[in-house]
Amino acid sequence: MSKQFKVATYNCASLRARMPLLLSWLQANRPDVVCLQETKVVDADFPADPIREAGYSVVFKGQKSYAGVAIVSLEEAQDVGWGLDDGGEPDDARLIHATIQGIPIVNTYVPQGRSVDSEEFQYKLRWLARIKEWFARNYSAAQPLLWVGDFNVAPEPIDVHDPKRLVTHADFHPEARAALEKVREWGFVDVFRRYHAGEPGQYTFWDFRVRGAFERGLGWRVDHIWATSALADKSTASWIDVNARKAERPSDHTLLIAEFAL
Repeated sequence: MSKQFKVATYNCASLRARMPLLLSWLQANRPDVVCLQETKVVDADFPADPIREAGYSVVFKGQKSYAGVAIVSLEEAQDVGWGLDDGGEPDDARLIHATIQGIPIVNTYVPQGRSVDSEEFQYKLRWLARIKEWFARNYSAAQPLLWVGDFNVAPEPIDVHDPKRLVTHADFHPEARAALEKVREWGFVDVFRRYHAGEPGQYTFWDFRVRGAFERGLGWRVDHIWATSALADKSTASWIDVNARKAERPSDHTLLIAEFAL
């Protein structure tokens, strides 16, 4: 008999501020795994105890004020590691990987890139090229693998509310989209789009700096759950939980979920 394996990804935009929301969501939904980004907390101050008291284990890597990643799971994570391994900046607080219930999971917070004329944008493009090579060195596209997180790229025009105006934005620029597409071509399937192909208005992020962005539908789909075909073929559903964005003290992102029959 197959078992349902529920995975979620959530850019919490400061975990300590989002703990009540996260703990409530865990209790109501009981996912097997939640991957967190932008925890914005050094490891010594990471709020692990409330998560463990909720019945979950957690592994993490963080730093002060920005970035930070964590994997929360019902079963203890195995083979945990951090960062890229090509001799460049490892960016430990942007990439954490582990195996849970036999499934390798890679959780990333891809660099945002600021503006397209900045060095930060060039770093983002290099980072995406590096992670493609990292996948090729460490995994097989023919085997089950999950890549999840805030990729800071909206892949398609339907993934942003105004594709014509936003085409020069660092998260929707053609170069950023092409760089992400090269990673996808290594062997990934966009699990959400497997169930919502061609549907506009499906967003995971609404910028707090834009007045009424959530209410006006001015969103982006930059948070993703991708799987190799061997695992994507076992998926049964994927959806965005917009209610978490309506909760008290929400992140500017919300949770994206996918289920698999293992």
